[in-house]
Amino acid sequence: MDIETTGLNPRRDHILAAGWVPVVAGQIVLADAREVLVRPPSGVNVGQSATAHGLTDDTVARAVPLADMLPELLAALHGRVLLAHHTPIELRFLRRASRAVFGCGLPLTAVDTVLLQRRLFADVNGVVAPGLLRLHGARSHFRLPRYRAHHALMDAIAAGELLLAQIAELEHASGREIALSELSPIHRR
Repeated sequence: MDIETTGLNPRRDHILAAGWVPVVAGQIVLADAREVLVRPPSGVNVGQSATAHGLTDDTVARAVPLADMLPELLAALHGRVLLAHHTPIELRFLRRASRAVFGCGLPLTAVDTVLLQRRLFADVNGVVAPGLLRLHGARSHFRLPRYRAHHALMDAIAAGELLLAQIAELEHASGREIALSELSPIHRR
């Protein structure tokens, strides 16, 4: 999954879009892919973030409120592991959204393609070549197609494809199938 926001601080910034696509048994299920635009609270505008994701105040003014998007996303995540490129952003915003909408935290297990990329390509000192941790750089390394950046659904698909490439690399290196538990899942409450 991926979200687009008004900024990077969940205490003052807001979700503007969420995109997700299931990855099931090594396949990306495009038929179940979804992107939902989210209307920010009254008086909140997209500000400078529009230059990154292209979402304007006019566009999100016609979107659904967070309280309508969040149950749909959680239904899609039910019984699944959240996958994102740099999960701390998604996890912080989703926890904050859950508290605002439901009044409680959100237990999620997540796999982070940034952490997998670091695991695959860090040198003995833990250093990864510049740009190789960014979604575009990681995908380029695996010769995956280039997509428009900062679009929730496209970034979700891009992260899914990257995960499959990373798993293939791990399986090739180990000579065996890799289990989900070996992907360093992050458990958050």
